[in-house]
Amino acid sequence: MVSQHKLKIGVMGSASGPQISDPIAQEKARNLGRAIGKRGYIFINGACPGLPHDALLGAKESGGLTIGISPAFSEYEHLNEYQSPLDNDMMIYTGQGFMERDIINIRSSDGVVFVGGGIGTLNEFTIAYDEGRPIAILTNSGGISNSIENIVVNLCQRKIPPNMVMDDDPEKLIEKLEVAIAAFPLPIHEDGRVRDSRIGRG
Repeated sequence: MVSQHKLKIGVMGSASGPQISDPIAQEKARNLGRAIGKRGYIFINGACPGLPHDALLGAKESGGLTIGISPAFSEYEHLNEYQSPLDNDMMIYTGQGFMERDIINIRSSDGVVFVGGGIGTLNEFTIAYDEGRPIAILTNSGGISNSIENIVVNLCQRKIPPNMVMDDDPEKLIEKLEVAIAAFPLPIHEDGRVRDSRIGRG
């Protein structure tokens, strides 16, 4: 079954750390957002600062609808305790903290793009990988995004799945992600890579 809704593209990456002040990573993130927004896709992020916020600003520049999935319980908590921006067109307050918010963020996205990233982003990546989501890695953007292939293949002794794409050009990366989303249906079970393969998917 093919969804009739607009594609929802999640952007995850460095919300803190050295990558967020790297002008090359910032510009890549902004161009990534522009590439998503100009296609009319729905942009999703964790309503956080840093590179996902740079991507948000690019998506808004190109007319994209943006949704922020916050770890906070309320706008007050989002601003004052998580110290995060309110620039998304729509905010969803999960009240579930970072890790549970990450799962909602990923499951709400048809494809997930990673830019830069540290420990928190690595957590998001492993969730997306284990659940069989189409994944795009913006390489040469710093952090774990520069090392995903090494992490998966050499450290974890796993394979790069066919629905994972990589490029250091944001425009080309989104084009590759579009192909992956069309070619590989989303999982129909929580542990999609394991369970769906038994009935001919994945």
